[in-house]
Amino acid sequence: MRIAKRLAGRWCGLPLWLGLSLVAPAYAATLASSPVMLANVYHAGITLGDYWISEKYDGVRGYWDGETLRTRSGAIIPAPAWFTSRWPKTPMDGELWAGRGRFEQASSTIRQQPADDDAWRRMRYMVFDLPGHAGTFDQRIPVLHKLVAQIDHPWVQAVTQFKIADAAELQHKLDQVVQGGGEGLVLHRGASLYRAGRSDDLLKLKPFDDAEARVVGIVPGKGKYAGMMGSLMMELPDGTRFRIGTGFSDEQRQNPPPVGTMVTFRYQGMTAAGKPRFARFMRVREEP
Repeated sequence: MRIAKRLAGRWCGLPLWLGLSLVAPAYAATLASSPVMLANVYHAGITLGDYWISEKYDGVRGYWDGETLRTRSGAIIPAPAWFTSRWPKTPMDGELWAGRGRFEQASSTIRQQPADDDAWRRMRYMVFDLPGHAGTFDQRIPVLHKLVAQIDHPWVQAVTQFKIADAAELQHKLDQVVQGGGEGLVLHRGASLYRAGRSDDLLKLKPFDDAEARVVGIVPGKGKYAGMMGSLMMELPDGTRFRIGTGFSDEQRQNPPPVGTMVTFRYQGMTAAGKPRFARFMRVREEP
């Protein structure tokens, strides 16, 4: 009790999170996740001719279950009724995208309640798969294009899929996308069936690695960051803990992600201790 009183007095007058970050609350109960395919990281040794290639859109994953638009975690996305009008009972998997380099705009738009019509009119639903179709991806592609044509909304678009000849062409395409402000590429095995979870049927290729971890503590800043967040204490799914101290705006340092939040970070390989090297904050995970 005396320790708690001293801490309360010590942090008096500073942002509330500085006092609360020392104790991690119980994690909030999660919703049932949407049954979506998830990508592994691209690696050498695969047969590139077996895969379709597309741009990796930096937006918010949107799973249409035939009635409701949901995030990857299963949360309902409060899209305006006109946005999903004439959408079929057929499940669709895609990305809610506001354009290259505009992830924050997309994330903000899907969180607003009630929905902001003006913001939603700047959004696109980039459809890349049909979860309920029993055929291979090769067979799903033409069906997907036909379905999107039937919806006939300019904001609903089928993701362009193409083939490449070799690793050199793949690298060239990656360079083009990244230089144009894109995030990277996705490789989808043509012979694969749609199945939830991670596998090499779906691969992501970006100029850096990224992953997700949960915030378990907020470390106060020093020097020019005094009175703000200095770094986040993070925890990977396997329990490994590490800090992220770069990649934040001043606004994010003043209002850091709360304990329990899932964030996406980038890194360059792992240390001998199994911790991400040069971890850098990218964003709060897109689910509201």
